[in-house]
Amino acid sequence: MHGKTVLVTGGTAGIGKETARGLARLGANVILVGRNPDRARSAADELSREATGQVMALPTDLSDLAGLRRLAEQVAERYDRLDVLVNNAGGMNVERRLTRDGVEATFAVNVLAPYALTCLLLPLLRTAGRARAVNLTGGLPDGTIDPDNLQGEKVFLGWTFTQYNHTKTALMAMSHRFASRLEGEGVTVNVAYPGHAYTPGNQAIPMRAFPYLYRPVVPVIRLLGPLLLSDVAKAARSSVYLASSPEAEEVTGAYFDAKTRRAPWPSGALDEWGQEAVWSLCERLSGLRPE
Repeated sequence: MHGKTVLVTGGTAGIGKETARGLARLGANVILVGRNPDRARSAADELSREATGQVMALPTDLSDLAGLRRLAEQVAERYDRLDVLVNNAGGMNVERRLTRDGVEATFAVNVLAPYALTCLLLPLLRTAGRARAVNLTGGLPDGTIDPDNLQGEKVFLGWTFTQYNHTKTALMAMSHRFASRLEGEGVTVNVAYPGHAYTPGNQAIPMRAFPYLYRPVVPVIRLLGPLLLSDVAKAARSSVYLASSPEAEEVTGAYFDAKTRRAPWPSGALDEWGQEAVWSLCERLSGLRPE
């Protein structure tokens, strides 16, 4: 990875930070993207002490399309190529809320941001020659996609990650379609599943996110979290593998599990009706196309 430039969203904590750490240790120049400027700078400073390449922070609100455009412009001002884009950032909301662009917030961060940022950075990725986009799924992304409820318009359930799971399945559908669109262009698109990790995001899940029947045992679940869930370094293995491994250089349109093994795509992610609905919505909301 020496001399290669990598951008990691959600790189200030959890799996994203460990992904950035792993790639920085391999010699990559790493761009950390996080919403909080202080945390982003602090994470960059920490990783710089372990890196052989450069580590810098570009604070950005990934739920804001204007912010994504500014981010792409900043990257293009500093670099003439981008070798790897890791769309790691994810969000989960208990109640339905809209971003300033009028997009449901969970969908905005988990699906629209990876789509839009990949489109915006495609010129730099194409310039790299052999570039990689790695999208991280999560939760239980093995359900079906409801084309009429992608933004929770009909039913929004924040409980037990229902909308989160839905958007992560949608992310996988979008990624599969994106890989097909970029076939033969020298840019691969793959999906990594990190497994269930003891991340800051999981630790911060509010009580009201759990169904009423589960709430009495939530304190026990929190207490056993470090024992039941993998640590973030292990959870970052698949994303680091897809971003850096020579074996994955020409692999595209693939799904890898938490042990860096190629796995079958969930049927919901391969449903063509669902794929088209997600893709069309991302195009319409962002005003962007990979062409």
